[in-house]
Amino acid sequence: MWQEKNNQLYRKFEFRNFSEAFAFMTRVAIEAEKLDHHPLWSNVYSKVEIWLSTHDAGNIITEKDKKLAQKIDAIFADTGAGSGKSQTGN
Repeated sequence: MWQEKNNQLYRKFEFRNFSEAFAFMTRVAIEAEKLDHHPLWSNVYSKVEIWLSTHDAGNIITEKDKKLAQKIDAIFADTGAGSGKSQTGN
């Protein structure tokens, strides 16, 4: 589930291994490019953290962020990765 933190949407995803995490990021990157809306993210082995905000709107959460978050959720659900593991928080 996405959290609103510091004018950003945040979510942490966990996968079984680096290959699954990287495949997920690749699919997210394709969708982000289609929307011309790119996330701030990090990846360490099997964990991917994503922060979404709209820079053009003053670094706040907009409909663009919510739309990309929905697409990311659908991609994650489609992967079946990590038995559906997803975390929020640190």
